[in-house]
Amino acid sequence: LYNKSNYPPYAGGGGFIMDGPLAKRLHKTSETLELYPIDDVFLGMCLEVLQVSPIGHEGFKTFGIVKNKNSKMNKEPCFFRSMLVVHKLLPPELLQMWDLV
Repeated sequence: LYNKSNYPPYAGGGGFIMDGPLAKRLHKTSETLELYPIDDVFLGMCLEVLQVSPIGHEGFKTFGIVKNKNSKMNKEPCFFRSMLVVHKLLPPELLQMWDLV
């Protein structure tokens, strides 16, 4: 479905931060491209047209987090303080995280 050998740089699904003007530009750009079935790659395609490159941030844990089940640190709010997006937690783990923070 994709006519290039590599996907453009894109923000992994689950979360990203952008300002309002960029969101408006992305909306307009999205209407000029053929819809692609992988949403985060489609976002990258739109960013490519706008010549905007996504920037990684340590707070986005889109591949989950490594927790030592025996560590007391997992029960400390400071363990989660710098995280903005966390994937691969079960619902009870999410509730526990939010209770901590």
